[in-house]
Amino acid sequence: QVQLVASGGGLVQTGGSLRLSCAVSGRTFSSYAMGWFRQAPGKDPELAAAISWSGAIIYYLDSLKGRFTISRDNAKNTVYLAMHSLKPEDTATYYCNRASDWGKGTLVTVSS
Repeated sequence: QVQLVASGGGLVQTGGSLRLSCAVSGRTFSSYAMGWFRQAPGKDPELAAAISWSGAIIYYLDSLKGRFTISRDNAKNTVYLAMHSLKPEDTATYYCNRASDWGKGTLVTVSS
């Protein structure tokens, strides 16, 4: 059974930074693209960033370009989301995703 464990969320002031990590169990991590979704209170989930299995193809939500960086370490079965210049509108629960598998999410709160 695949498990995705996200960590690194917390409370940060506007302009601050956080780095989220998602550790994935199982031997096939490097075969899959990975994504970070986020869901703000009262809003639909949205795909924040995604990375192909090799890291060669990366997607960002337009509003995150230049501030967020997704990366992965296939040797550690981990995907990261470095978040900089955080804004209150980035407040959300962030979930990592692999195909149909989801982690529990980690809450990011950005205070104004």
